[in-house]
Formats: sequence, C-alpha cells, structure tokens
Amino acid sequence: MAMFEKPESTCPLCGGLSIRKRYDIRRCSPSFQVYVCDSCGFMFMNPRLSADAVRDLYREDYYSGIADYSYIDERDFDSYFRHVWDSRVRVIRRYAPKGNFLDVGSSFGGFLRSASKYYEPYGIEISGYSGGHARSYFGSSIHIGTLEDHPFPHDHFAVITMVELIEHLADPIAAIGESHALLRKNGLLVIQTANMDGLQAKLQEDRYPYFMPGHLSYFTMKNLCMALAGCGFSSIEVYYPVEFGLLPKLMKSRATFRSPLDYLRWLRIAAYHYAGKIHAGNFAVTSSMVVYAIK
Repeated sequence: MAMFEKPESTCPLCGGLSIRKRYDIRRCSPSFQVYVCDSCGFMFMNPRLSADAVRDLYREDYYSGIADYSYIDERDFDSYFRHVWDSRVRVIRRYAPKGNFLDVGSSFGGFLRSASKYYEPYGIEISGYSGGHARSYFGSSIHIGTLEDHPFPHDHFAVITMVELIEHLADPIAAIGESHALLRKNGLLVIQTANMDGLQAKLQEDRYPYFMPGHLSYFTMKNLCMALAGCGFSSIEVYYPVEFGLLPKLMKSRATFRSPLDYLRWLRIAAYHYAGKIHAGNFAVTSSMVVYAIK
C-alpha cells in the first residue's frame, strides 16, 4: 500500500499555481511536508496521505491511546463531554430548531445523542470501530464511510456539523459542495477547525500541535469563508473561540481531573477562552474558530 499520493502542483482550495513548502513536520510518524498557497493562504499536506493510509489511521488503536497518532474514546467521558455537546445544540437550534441532523465524523455518536433530543440523527464516520458502535445505537442512519460514498439524498438535512473534521479531508471544496447539496434551503453547516491566521499558530509555526498525520488541510478564517461563499453559502458567521460560553468547557475539563489541584487548570482554560475573544479582521489571538454557514 502506497502511503502518500502524488504531490499536488496547484492549491486544492483555490486552484492557485503558486504553492511552496512551508514546514517539514518531523516530530510525527510518518513525517510529512506542509505547503502553502501564495494566493489564498491555504496550507495542506503535500504529498497527502493516500486514502488507504487515512483509513488505517482510524482503527481501534486510534481511540485507545496506543497508536502514535491517537484520540480519546469519548465513551469514557460521556457525562463530561455532554456539557459541550448540549451547549452547542442549544446554539444550533437558534438557526435551525428541528429537522434532519447530520454529523460528519460522528465517532461513537455522543454528539448525535445530544442532537437527537430535537432532531432526526444521522452520521458519517470513516472508522468501522467507532462507527459500528454508533450504528448499534442509531441503526442504518449511521453511514460507515465518507462524504464521497454516503447514501443520503440531497436537500435532506436542516443541519450538518463538521466538528474538528474538515482538516482531516483531502478535498475540502468537494466536501463543502456536497454539504451544500445535502442541506435543504436555509439549512445550516457548522465547521469547527483551527484558524491558521491566529497568533497562536503563527508564533508556534511548525510546533503548532494541529500539524499531525491525520490533518491534511489547514485553513484561515478568510479562505474558509471564501470557500463557503464559493460553494453557494449565502450567510456566514464566525465565532471566536467557540459559539458557546466558558462554563461548558470548564465542566468538560473535569473528565481528566484526579485531584483538587487539577482545578487550577481552569485558570489556563479561562485565559485561553477570553483571549480567543480578541480578534479584528483577519487577526485573532488564538487559533480556535467555529463557522456557521447558511444555505
């Protein structure tokens, strides 16, 4: 199995011809290169991991902490994560109070369980391990696969969410375009990802933790909004650092607390949250953003 595709010669986001190497990321396995487009500022892994290599990342080891590239198993912390999930759903309901709800990158289905109080839940998950668990709860409304091979009809959803997902995709324009087609009129697309124009990312450069093997695409607020508008979204709103308040984040953080001293972490979490409120134009202090786009 080839680990990488052929190198790109143009920008995958805007098609620009002027791309150049920005970083060599050698702390990860596999190591990889990040290129930047001089036209739109989009950064991307180049060459990208192959589709087979991407799928191999999200086996059971990914959720166990055993693999070099791994994530947490949300089932172990459901009651803590639910503070954030429920808070996000409350904001989403201001835009679209009911209807069919699609979570792309739905993992074990925790966020969908919060959404299912008000919506008909659907999910797309590339991992057979986590997606299989979600399917045992939601049935065939969970598609184990990708946005490229899903079975859902167009004009079907009131809400589509991509929470820390779009950076995992090799072709974000195709994903945004397909999301637009899947949404009904006035439907809402929610994207949470890093803002590479944030001072946080700029200062840390190649040490920025968002540069990791499963992340293929790196956006700025400006070029993500450009891509959304280019795919037909008519109303776009950006939240810094997220669209809900500080308290849900503090409650979620308690998932890993082991002693009363761990509550000191709340000082750092609060400082980051309020620093994220400082932004102007394309500038932001932190690199956290959530984008709401209406079809």
